[in-house]
Amino acid sequence: MRGAAAYGRVDVESHVLSASPHKLIAMLFDGVEKQIKAAKLHMQNGNASEKGSAIAKATDIVHMGLIAALDKEKGGELAERLESIYLYVSELLLKANLKNDIAKLDEAAELLEQIGSAWKEIQPQVERA
Repeated sequence: MRGAAAYGRVDVESHVLSASPHKLIAMLFDGVEKQIKAAKLHMQNGNASEKGSAIAKATDIVHMGLIAALDKEKGGELAERLESIYLYVSELLLKANLKNDIAKLDEAAELLEQIGSAWKEIQPQVERA
């Protein structure tokens, strides 16, 4: 299993190193979606430790990835609104963890999915620019 995990890390690292800034953000959305799905599965199975770990990873992606990537100077009001949404998502994740609330995980996932899908739709325009 160690070999497969190491190979997976190398694969992810090579994708990150070769990705455009736009693609990196898309990868963050994919990663947070994966962690929320994992948290939901662990919550349904009663695995509190793994649920907490997945929610912590999702929260880290939101804070250290999505919020950190915002450029409020260039992004102006849009960046401010996105930050508000991301902070709300972080709050939902915290409450979901504390109360084992699948509905809060679903709400967080839906908000991020909407933003992430819009982000991914502009990829062709970004690549042409």
